[in-house]
Amino acid sequence: MNVSGGSPLDLSNPFGAPVYCRETVASTMDEGRVLAAKGASHGTVIAAAFQSAGRGRAGRSWNITRGEGLPFTIILRYSSVHALPSCLTLKAGLAASLAIERAVADSPVSPAPRVLVKWPNDIMVVMKNGTGGKIAGILAEASGAVVCLGMGINIAQTAFPPDLSGKASSLALAFRRTPDAFALLESILAGLYAVLETESPWRQPLEDRLYMKGRVVRFIDGAAGSGRVVEGRLRGIGPEGELLIRPEGENEDRRFITGELDVYG
Repeated sequence: MNVSGGSPLDLSNPFGAPVYCRETVASTMDEGRVLAAKGASHGTVIAAAFQSAGRGRAGRSWNITRGEGLPFTIILRYSSVHALPSCLTLKAGLAASLAIERAVADSPVSPAPRVLVKWPNDIMVVMKNGTGGKIAGILAEASGAVVCLGMGINIAQTAFPPDLSGKASSLALAFRRTPDAFALLESILAGLYAVLETESPWRQPLEDRLYMKGRVVRFIDGAAGSGRVVEGRLRGIGPEGELLIRPEGENEDRRFITGELDVYG
C-alpha cells in the first residue's frame, strides 16, 4: 500500500468526502474519532499501512502486518441518534464481502472459496473442504449521531501467530491473489454507499451468504463470557438484523440481538 501524508488521496469515494492514509497509526478508529471531533464530513475515510493497537469487538486486539492488510475507518454523520442506520455492521459486512469477491474474481483456486458474513461483524472465507478462517473484522462505535465504522482486512498475510492458527486467513492464502488495497477500498466504499445511502436491498443478499446458516450452532448469548449458551439450528436473520436460532425440540425461532457464535469451541 502506497501511503500519503496529510493530503487526501485521489480515490473515488461516492460519499463525496476525502480519503486519507497514514503510514502508521495506533488505530484508525482512534484517528477517526479525532477527525470526527474536528468536524470531518460524512463519509470521510482514514486508512493506514500499519496500526499498532487495532482492536475488534469486545476489546480484542486486531493487528495487521505492515503493508499486508487494509485497516480503515469511515466517519458517518446523521441528523440524530434516531437516524442511525440499523444493522450497520451486517450491511458493512455485505458490502465488504461482495467487494472482496470482485477483487479476487480471477483467482486460480477452483472451486472458488466462499466469502461469508459471520453474525454480527466478521467476514469468513470457507474452502470446499470446510476449512478457512476469518479474513476481516468490523467494528462500529457511536458518539451521539456520529459513528466511526472500522474494518480490518487480511490481504497478503501468509502466516499468522500460533493463537490464530486455524482461525484466520487472508486473500493470499485463500485465493492466491493480493488485490491492490486502494482499489479494494474504493469498491467497499461503493458498496457501503449503496446499502447505507440508497434503497439497495440487503437482507436477502446477506442471508444468501450468512455463515453457518442452516447448521446447528453453539451461541453465546449476551456479553462475552456470559455463560448463557444456546444450541440450535441457525435459521437466518430478522428484519432488524437479529440472529434467528431454533433450539432442538422447539417450534419457534429465538431472536438474539447481542452475542457471538462459538465456532472455535
